[in-house]
Order: sequence, then C-alpha cells, then structure tokens
Amino acid sequence: MLKDRNEALLLLNELGAIPRLVHHGQTVGEAADALTARLQSLGVTCDARLIELGAILHDAGKIQHPQELSQPGTLHEQSGEALLLLHGVQPEVARFCVSHAGCNVPGVSLEERVVALADKLWKGKREPDLELNVIDEVAARLGGSRWDVFEALDNTFENIAAYGAGRLERSRSY
Repeated sequence: MLKDRNEALLLLNELGAIPRLVHHGQTVGEAADALTARLQSLGVTCDARLIELGAILHDAGKIQHPQELSQPGTLHEQSGEALLLLHGVQPEVARFCVSHAGCNVPGVSLEERVVALADKLWKGKREPDLELNVIDEVAARLGGSRWDVFEALDNTFENIAAYGAGRLERSRSY
C-alpha cells in the first residue's frame, strides 16, 4: 500500500520507468498540488494523498507502451491499471491510469478530475469542458454558484497553465 509521493516515485523506478516518465509524474504532481491547495483554501474537502499518488502514477502503463510517451495512444491506460494492481497498489490509485483519460463521464471522482486537469494544465493546455466539470463539482460541494466558483478557480487554472512552456522545456531534457 503506497503512502506518499516518494513511495510512488520509488515504485515507478522499480517498475523500470525511464527518467522522462518519472519526471512527467512529478510535473503533473506539481500542477495537482497547486490545484489541491486552491481547493482546500476554498474549503473543499478532497483526498490530497490520493491526488498526489494518482498524479505520479497515472501514466504508469507507458512503462509497457513507451511509444505513447511521444505519440498519442490509449494502450497504457488499462495496462497501467493492471500493472499497478499486480504490484499491490490500492485499486483507487490504480484507477487513475484509466480515469485520467475518461474523466468527463459520470462516476469519476473530484480527485480523478483534478489529476486529469493537472495532466492538461502542466503543459499550458486549458480544457474548458474538464475545467467546468471540476467547477460544477466544487460548486455542488460548497453549495455555491458555478460563476462564483469559476471566478475563484479560473486564475488558478490560468496561473498553472502560464508556466506550461517552462515545464515543457524542462521535460525536454529528459
């Protein structure tokens, strides 16, 4: 059972992840940390540890499908979940391998949506539909309006995305 970011990173390395994939997990983790901190500052209850682990491990299947590190593909999603489960990772963490790509369907948790959004924002990409799903979930939890939550979160989304070019540049060195 994984407890924290360091254990998740250690597992990626033990499973044979190349440095670029480990760095990607860390970079998505940075974006997820910023999102989590902002949600918590608004009084939103979420599982920060689950988000942290999901951000690091969401692309673990790319260990088995390395071609998907540089080109689109979905083979890594189911493979990653199976790989993590095989190595004793808790199911709610392994699920991020699949849910980070299919995050706009019913039944996906706020934590899964946060990781999916972090996986877009880290590189400077805004995803309006995904952002609205997060906003609507937060509004429902807080009993507030969509507009009020949009105003509270949009700057955070923009600030994370604004550093995307720098994160991409750092990622090229791996």
